[in-house]
Amino acid sequence: MVTHNKLVRDKIPEIIRNDGKTCSLRILEHSEMKNALGAKLREEVEEYLIAKDPQELADILEVVYASAECLGISKAALEEMRSAKTAKNGGFSDRIYLLEVVE
Repeated sequence: MVTHNKLVRDKIPEIIRNDGKTCSLRILEHSEMKNALGAKLREEVEEYLIAKDPQELADILEVVYASAECLGISKAALEEMRSAKTAKNGGFSDRIYLLEVVE
């Protein structure tokens, strides 16, 4: 038996059962979801930082979308926020690394 105690994608229990295994699970309350998504985001970012695998970026994006939904924000609205912030502050394509600011 392996204990996980973490948020998983919706089809994971079905995949486990199709592999001939059993699993126990529970459905989180809405109030628990924000913390579970935060933990999942940390997990996925850590996996990306270690592996540098683009698949991990897709996982991060899925958790970001679920987090936005949890807050009542649609993917479209999130993209509008991202786009507005990029228009105001720019993106990261110029690879600028700020060393210091002198006052």
